[in-house]
Order: sequence, then structure tokens, then C-alpha cells
Amino acid sequence: MLSNHKIAVLMGGPGSEREVSLASGKAVLNALLGLGLDATAVDVTGRTVDLPAGTGLAFNLIHGTFGEDGELQELLEKMGVPYTGAGVASSRRAFDKNLAKEAFLAAGVPTPRAEIVDVSDGPKLPSFSAPFVVKPPREGSSVGVHIVREQSQAEAAMADAAKYGNDILVEEFVEGKELTVAVLDGKALPIVHIAPRDGFYDMANKYPWMSGGAGSDYYCPADLDVETTRAVQEAAAAAHESLGIEIYSRVDVLLDKDMRPFVLEANTIPGMTETSLLPKSAAAAGIPFPDLCRRIAELSLNLRTNR
Repeated sequence: MLSNHKIAVLMGGPGSEREVSLASGKAVLNALLGLGLDATAVDVTGRTVDLPAGTGLAFNLIHGTFGEDGELQELLEKMGVPYTGAGVASSRRAFDKNLAKEAFLAAGVPTPRAEIVDVSDGPKLPSFSAPFVVKPPREGSSVGVHIVREQSQAEAAMADAAKYGNDILVEEFVEGKELTVAVLDGKALPIVHIAPRDGFYDMANKYPWMSGGAGSDYYCPADLDVETTRAVQEAAAAAHESLGIEIYSRVDVLLDKDMRPFVLEANTIPGMTETSLLPKSAAAAGIPFPDLCRRIAELSLNLRTNR
């Protein structure tokens, strides 16, 4: 039982999403404490983890680098400590947008046309022309992402993305509604429609409390007909499955003008404040935030202690 285990809530991390992770960690910690569970905050500042003695479960809330890319998961497995969420292999696959794209295509998941541009030998442009989206392959929260609407913007966008890696993912731009779908224990939850107040869903619009950006409006369940809702949820669940993700994820989807879904990526450690998108989706499914935290912990503990 979960009540018999000391839970270390891991937050922070060494990556660019540290502040967001701290907010997620504090929210989950408060929820677990409110449930009467033995939970302790652990602020991770580097690539090592100092867990309290007797830790029986690590609740991983480190977004992006180190926490979401399989590195922390591998470390915890070597320590013999069960942890929440995706495992080593699925974390690596989902975090690397290039590997994820390969998995989506192999499984027939609808996803935008793309190519990987190798800039290790110097600046290079993709083979197809604007509009397109430039993405560093191993960053989260839209870090380094650029929508190139005019060809004249391409060089600067590629140069910025190259700061984060040499194998840049370039996707065909799909104009449409920005949606996200939480998947919990293999089941797609209600869809969230994201409506940025300015531009696209970048760091500024995701976290206006950090950046002073315009922010976004959210609608859950999204106002879609039954057939479209089913198609979007099926695409999200298929993406989750194609990556082999354990326990939970949040899958980002674009819905074009013809109501066709295109999967962009799956987040294995999505935001977990009470106003984050996965909790919004869970709430619409009748799962309050504390219960969501409990479910993630229980499912993860059962998976990693009953093998």
C-alpha cells in the first residue's frame, strides 16, 4: 500500500524547465501531504539525487533535461528505488523528438511530414520551403521552437535551434487548433483545447507567471463533435502506445481545418500544478487533483514492485 511507503517528491533539476518543475513538485507534495501520506520534497540541482533514508517511491516531477530523458530513471533503477511514470527506454524515445517521430511513423500515427537536418558541419536549411516549424530534438516546453512563416526567417530559426543540438527536426507547419490529450493507464482523458492569446503555445504563453507573456485560454472538454473527439483521442492513445510509455503522458495534437489530427509529441512528465493541462483533463473526467497524484503513485508502485 502507498501509505506504507516514504515518498520523495523530486523537483527542480538542472535544465531550462527548473522553475516550472518546482511549481509542479510543490503542488504534488501538498496534494500527497493532504492525503495523509509520508512525502518529502527533494530539490534536485544537478545530475545526482540524494534521497531521504528509507525512500520507497520517487515521484519524479523534473521536466525536461535529466528528469524526462531517461537519465534519472536509469539512476533510480541502479539505486533500486521505484519511481513514477515512464521507464528508461520510453523516456528516451519520447523525449527525443527525432526518435519519437520514427516511432509515430512506424506505428501509423498521424503526424506532420518532417525531416532531420544535420547542422554539425555548419548552417543548413531544410529541403522544403516555409511555412515550417523548427524544433531542437531534445528540449521541452517549446524551448528553441520557431514557426517559420517566411523563408527569410529560416536561417535565424535554424541557427537558434542549433544551440541545442546538431540534428534539428523540421516539420511541415499545420495550421489548426492546438489540443492536448492526457493518457492515464492507457486511457485517453477529455481533450483540452489550447487557445494562445498571442502567437503560438510557446514558453511565454504556457507560463505567463514566469515570462510576463500574454498567456492562453483553455477549454476542457474541447468543443468538438463526437467523431472528431474519438479520432483525436485514438491518435493520442496510439502515440502513447507507440512510444511504450508507462503510466501516464500528455500528448500534443494539432487539428487542421479538415478536422484531421496530427500528433506532435508526447510529454512523459507534463506540468502537474493544479491548473496544468493534465490535471484539467483529469478533473473533467471526474478525477480531482489529489486523486490523480495518488493514482499515478499507486500505478507506478504496482508496476515497479510487482514484476
